[in-house]
Amino acid sequence: MSDSKKSVETRYLEERQSLMTGLQHLDRRSFLKVSTGAMAAAVAAGASNHFHSFLPINVAYAGEGPAGPGFTFAYISDSHLYIKKNNERFVRQLLRAVDDVNKLDPQPDFVFYGGDLAQLGRKEELDLGAQILKSVKAPLHMMVGEHDWFYDLGHHWNELFGPENYSFDHKGVHFVVLMSVHEKDFWTARGMDPAERMHTVAGLDNAMQSAFEVGAPQRDWLKKDLANISTSTPIIVFSHSPLYKLYRPWNFWTDDAEDVQSILKPYDHVTVLHGHTHQVLTNRIGNIQFHGMLSTAWPWPYAPQGLPALTVQMNRPNPFDSNDGLGDGTVTVHPDGLVDKLYNLWNRNPMQVKASYLSSGGKNDVPAAPTLASY
Repeated sequence: MSDSKKSVETRYLEERQSLMTGLQHLDRRSFLKVSTGAMAAAVAAGASNHFHSFLPINVAYAGEGPAGPGFTFAYISDSHLYIKKNNERFVRQLLRAVDDVNKLDPQPDFVFYGGDLAQLGRKEELDLGAQILKSVKAPLHMMVGEHDWFYDLGHHWNELFGPENYSFDHKGVHFVVLMSVHEKDFWTARGMDPAERMHTVAGLDNAMQSAFEVGAPQRDWLKKDLANISTSTPIIVFSHSPLYKLYRPWNFWTDDAEDVQSILKPYDHVTVLHGHTHQVLTNRIGNIQFHGMLSTAWPWPYAPQGLPALTVQMNRPNPFDSNDGLGDGTVTVHPDGLVDKLYNLWNRNPMQVKASYLSSGGKNDVPAAPTLASY
């Protein structure tokens, strides 16, 4: 039967099946075909009515200093993949983010994944995410989230992606990747199996679990890692949970945040980028500037208290639009190590939060206020 004679529902189901079949053999060559099928399926379902191009990236290259131009990297975060038969939408949304980043011209220096690739930490979920991320054109750096970790305490994550904390240097900037979602053992005394432990940690407001922390061993590692770094060297830290205390009942919180901030205090320019909260968040504490990452899975509402004063809140997402309030983005690193963060909100206009906004305490380059009520 020709496509012109098929119903919309039949075409959508066929495209959806093609997507899932293609994922089993996804590589660079097949990615474009598969992701195009994903977008067609989303359009047929009415899920993408306000697609925004990610081309504002060229604006970010305007910042140059006496040391020459900075550089840009892209980010994707919080995809929360289930196994394919349980949830196709999150798969399509990760494919869309990868496609966004691959279309950037010029390409970013690297792509950073901000954690929570999986939803329940299962091998099948992590393998699916790893296979999709193979199609990223630029070099890829990974960070673990609690949803990736607490089923097998990181065993399969480490097999796929290596150590959960590490550092690297790039064009004069020292990057640190922390595992900030350690928890004290609440499961052994309760006789929990891995699935029960994972479901407990996956609950946003499950009071049974402990607070997230970087932990003493990793703080010692951080001190040693920075021991030979000049205080004038720009530092960018990636942390899945925010390295400040936002809202404890939802575990938007890192228990030893002040201890980590103290280790970073001697350095002139420090930026922390975090995932986990699924929203635009902007904060500054002393010498440290903080930015939250968007999610490709779903948006969280803002917490009822503790919201940093510098945050220009996201618009209220449309609950009938599965892409609203979601996105990916880029980070432009200036020669001094401070960053401009471009949020590519998929069904809203892009939003840029500049380093000058934070450095001035919110007086300069204030991001545009939302046109709709925040949430």
